[in-house]
Amino acid sequence: MTLTTKSPDPRPTLAQRGSSALGDRVFSWWTLGTGLLVLAVLGLILITTVTEAWPAFDAMGLRFITERVWDPNPATGDAIFGALSFAYGTAVSSLIALLFAVPVSVGIALFLTELAPRRLRAPAVTVIDLLAAVPSVVFGLWGILVVAPALVPVYQGIHNLVGGVPVLGSLFGPVSTGRNFMTAGIILAIMVTPIITSITREVFGTVPRADKDAALALGATRWEMIWGAVFPHSFGGVVGAVMLGLGRAMGETIAVALVIGGSTNITANLFASGNTMAAVIVQQFGESTGTYTAALIGLGVVLFAMTVLINVLAQVVVRRAEARMKGSR
Repeated sequence: MTLTTKSPDPRPTLAQRGSSALGDRVFSWWTLGTGLLVLAVLGLILITTVTEAWPAFDAMGLRFITERVWDPNPATGDAIFGALSFAYGTAVSSLIALLFAVPVSVGIALFLTELAPRRLRAPAVTVIDLLAAVPSVVFGLWGILVVAPALVPVYQGIHNLVGGVPVLGSLFGPVSTGRNFMTAGIILAIMVTPIITSITREVFGTVPRADKDAALALGATRWEMIWGAVFPHSFGGVVGAVMLGLGRAMGETIAVALVIGGSTNITANLFASGNTMAAVIVQQFGESTGTYTAALIGLGVVLFAMTVLINVLAQVVVRRAEARMKGSR
């Protein structure tokens, strides 16, 4: 019996190495092109919308952002287009949505990755993904027909309980109808929860098993393991998920238009009606002409700028927090 030894693989020929180098260059140019394409699309969107909105910007100047009055058809004088009330409504309803959605989403993601039995994970993930696919108009109709009427007694009870307390009395003031900032925020929270949950779950799944086992081996409880190993490793991804949910909440149109009340209003009372930039665009665009149309497009430009600014601030926060966490290790 003779033993045969396997000869090592031959080294790639010059022709093979040249083909591989060509493939790398093609891949590099392709990825660079797709990245530049995204920037080009964003730039074209910004340029075209600013151009279309310019008549309103030229007529109102800086008052387009600082003015709280929106009166396209005044009884006397020129039309007034102020985006401040709608920017306020956008911010308030989106913050309410995140206030409800983030703790719930993180809790669901932790349950699915750390606690749920293996046979329960797949059905639960499927249900959450299906919830993200429900059209927004369905959420809006459900909100105006079911949620808003059902919440009026709850709002009234909260107002009766804390209406006389300073600050809380301003936030939870008199209730007129169920169509208000709070209802819009709750509907938005239900809509963005599947998005934040899905991304957060994927981020939690990237935490190395060795980090968790090491924390548990040192005597940490499950919560201490999550706090000390899972959260620091996932912080940037979770913030990204929250920012994606915030972008969805700020840009939502139909559902918010149906449940927020549709009034131009700046008030601390969360039970009062208001409006958002995205909602007022869809409500009034069909009846607008000329400078009125330009003003509505201008609201879109302001919304775009707000979204970009918030994302930039979020990235700064994430980098500083991650640097501090790495320094503390």
